[in-house]
Amino acid sequence: MPHLIGPDFIGIQVKDIEAARAFYTDVVGLRPAAMSPPGAVVFDTKPVPFAVRTPAIDLEATDKLGWGIAIWFGCDDADALHDHIVGQGVEIEFAPKDGPFGRYFAFRDPFGYSITAHAVVKS
Repeated sequence: MPHLIGPDFIGIQVKDIEAARAFYTDVVGLRPAAMSPPGAVVFDTKPVPFAVRTPAIDLEATDKLGWGIAIWFGCDDADALHDHIVGQGVEIEFAPKDGPFGRYFAFRDPFGYSITAHAVVKS
């Protein structure tokens, strides 16, 4: 039977692509990929590419972007990343705590999306 394999690409729509590039590069520490299509910035994330793109919908029609969707990024140190982005003035949804996938916390990006960062356990 045909079936889904798993997430292969994650993209969010933003009003200001350059502000999104700056936030995800300068504040969160992602690196832009070598190539991105027009109207988007793809980041060099593994194993699943992440991108910001110009809107295909009316983003003003809601005040809760991505409501009901969980976007988790692995990181090397959840506590250190938390402290770093707090210093950058980023809104924290909840402070680092231990959970089923290791230490994690959530923040709100400047566009209203909730992003969870969790420490990836190296094997």
